[in-house]
Amino acid sequence: MCGVQERGTVATLTGEVGSGTRRPVSRWGSGPRLAVASAVAAVVVLVDQLTKSWAVSRLSQGPIHVFGPLDLELQHNTGSAFSLFQGEAAVLAVIAVVLVAALLVLAGRAPTWGRAVVLGLILGGALGNLADRLFRGGHGAVIDFIALHVWPTFNVADSCIVVGCILLVVSLLRVRQPS
Repeated sequence: MCGVQERGTVATLTGEVGSGTRRPVSRWGSGPRLAVASAVAAVVVLVDQLTKSWAVSRLSQGPIHVFGPLDLELQHNTGSAFSLFQGEAAVLAVIAVVLVAALLVLAGRAPTWGRAVVLGLILGGALGNLADRLFRGGHGAVIDFIALHVWPTFNVADSCIVVGCILLVVSLLRVRQPS
């Protein structure tokens, strides 16, 4: 056997490089990344619900001018983003439940920690608004209170959804440099 060089273990067709066995993957994906996304979502829901509770108690007395175009004023939105689909709270709640399930699967399968965080932002925003629709007693309305007057009134959950979606698009478009 002259000229044969040892190169280490060879992966099987079903295994990973460098190992002879295949790592089991649950159908929910990576547990730690799902945990990170869930933790981020929990923080978003907590902050969102606390700010909405404050808005309901304080802003029902009237709006607060903060500075420039920024006001805090209480609004009940029975529609979706930009007040589309007004009065369709039941349909929007069903769509939100499906979205939450899809986001949980995607978060568990997130290829990076950053992607798990970004999906956690979107998940938390969706859960925060879904909680309003199901539990606030406003006939499916979401509490909005941040008014810029050049943009529809929104809340913390909406902000996290928008920021999360922008960061998700950036992460998907980012080209990896060869090492």
